[in-house]
Amino acid sequence: MEIKAGQYLDPIKFPSDLRQVKESDLVNVCTDLRQYIIDTVSVYGGHFGASLGVVELSVALHYAFNTPYDQLVWDVGHQAYGHKILTGRRDKFYTNRVYKGLSGFPKRAESEYDTFGVGHSSTSISAALGMAVASRLKGEFDRQHIAIIGDGAMTAGLAFEGLNHAGVENSNIIVILNDNCMSIDPNVGALKEYLTDITTSPTYNKFKDDVWKTLNKLDKVGKFSSDVIAKIHDTLKSGLLRQSNMFESLRFRYFGPVDGHDVNHLVKVLEDLKKIPGPKLLHCVTVKGKGYALAEKDQTKWHAPGLFDKVTGEIYKTISEKPQPPKYQDVFGNTMVELAEANKKIVGITPAMPSGSSLNIMMKAMPDRAFDVGIAEQHAVTFSAGLATQGLVPFCNIYSSFMQRAYDQVVHDVALQNLHVVFCMDRAGLAGADGQTHHGMIDVPYMRCIPNMVVSAPMNEEELRNLMYTASLDKNAGPFSIRYPRGNGTTPNWKTPLKELQIGKGRKLKDGDDIAIISFGTAGNLATEAINKLFEEGINVAHFDLRFVKPIDEEMLHEVFTNYSKVITIEDGTIVGGAGSAILEFMAANNYNAQVKMLGMPDKITEHGEPTELYAECGFDSKSIKKEVKKLMLHSVTAQ
Repeated sequence: MEIKAGQYLDPIKFPSDLRQVKESDLVNVCTDLRQYIIDTVSVYGGHFGASLGVVELSVALHYAFNTPYDQLVWDVGHQAYGHKILTGRRDKFYTNRVYKGLSGFPKRAESEYDTFGVGHSSTSISAALGMAVASRLKGEFDRQHIAIIGDGAMTAGLAFEGLNHAGVENSNIIVILNDNCMSIDPNVGALKEYLTDITTSPTYNKFKDDVWKTLNKLDKVGKFSSDVIAKIHDTLKSGLLRQSNMFESLRFRYFGPVDGHDVNHLVKVLEDLKKIPGPKLLHCVTVKGKGYALAEKDQTKWHAPGLFDKVTGEIYKTISEKPQPPKYQDVFGNTMVELAEANKKIVGITPAMPSGSSLNIMMKAMPDRAFDVGIAEQHAVTFSAGLATQGLVPFCNIYSSFMQRAYDQVVHDVALQNLHVVFCMDRAGLAGADGQTHHGMIDVPYMRCIPNMVVSAPMNEEELRNLMYTASLDKNAGPFSIRYPRGNGTTPNWKTPLKELQIGKGRKLKDGDDIAIISFGTAGNLATEAINKLFEEGINVAHFDLRFVKPIDEEMLHEVFTNYSKVITIEDGTIVGGAGSAILEFMAANNYNAQVKMLGMPDKITEHGEPTELYAECGFDSKSIKKEVKKLMLHSVTAQ
């Protein structure tokens, strides 16, 4: 379906075209851009509310600054759809998040206008500061560097680290705070309350306006000596700081709050900011989902709604009209409530992803025992460690690729002290359309190398429930990690009593002849599919579910390598240091001689696409497994 641009947007292919538009027509450009995003996302899917909220800001930035020479760094990259459309990618925008198409996030390899690859949050200030310092060292004193940070990203520690450093660097950096009170879920914490106070406090805003008006009048009168004016300036400014301003205390010139949907005013403000040296912060108040009433009303639901009717707002079922089994995260959320009702020591923690992880189910049922700590994975882990020191059993629920931000805390604050923290890593494996920034491909290697850590993965939702129960028991106290994917699998029998699993014990799912498959996690379902098809062709393959990669089931592996000379390992994660590597380490340590083929995510960056497309690309869909089994049957395969 062809998506047509409105008459004001149509001539604009690049920002250089935008800068030829009359300033009086910018409102019309914004209207067309917003409609183009609505038209495209409703038909092809993608993130929605965040980019609608920064339409005016996107237009104003490319209008006021000489991009790409002036460098924009978009934080939380799902804000950047308008930016992509304005920077030469409108004709391909329908391929956004589609296999082999445009990335859903800014990506350096995709465009010179994408100055920094993003997808995770809170990197923009540090990256823009690095660019600004580099420009200063190269003598490019006219170059501007703008970090656009929003959707809750200011709550992360890295954002404050960047602010802290930027405040003492004499560099050309502008931080634009897109304040919409949202990440995917509503923002939480003291910073949110502080920004609300700044935005709504008539006392603060009147005092600030009076200060700048007074200073402006003094400059025009010119009857006072420079020393007197400086003293008055310092006195007024210190009074302003006493009224409030964290950013000024970090040596940023603070401007705002301003209406982030007034494009003409934004252009004027940005033009003024270009002339002021040093670090500046512009506080823009915006509405997530602006211009689409349903998205403004329910901002969490319309963060990434899928396909929908733009007129009625009906969200389409894109998979099947048949009832679907619950998603893994929903099984997690409901099991948390079940476990917590039986064990008063259990608490839940998530960093700004209560709906994405389904911890919101527990937050609703037990609000005093479930915590959203904001986009702050490091804090989430150490907060969990603190809870564990007092005998509680924290379930720290973080997306696999987001857990990378908290790795030192996992090692130093949990594992070294052998504390009973359960890490539930959602979105493990291939994350689909979110792509390379969200694929949970390396959590097995980085967890497997940590002393005291149990590393596990369920093959289905029933196994997830049992692993969670096992991890909650006092007898299994210590660091415990469970990885599981996005999406649906099978419906667990909620009436079946939870069962304790023996830590470090796998299971044999099927006997076979000469070839055995050892699977880890939900990739075992792809193996089962392939094994069943092979059986129909008269090929009998054994299947073992590892369950735990640390401690590993040595008894089961002895059985495998004693009885099978050809083995395939399969996992939904990197084969470098993953479950297959652990099996090879066992084989080498015990002097077994077998042909082993490891299947999983290869040692390269895997882009975005539908899971079925990515399984095939990575070579561990059921068709690829069948092919590898037949190759092993025909000739020897060098051990990987």
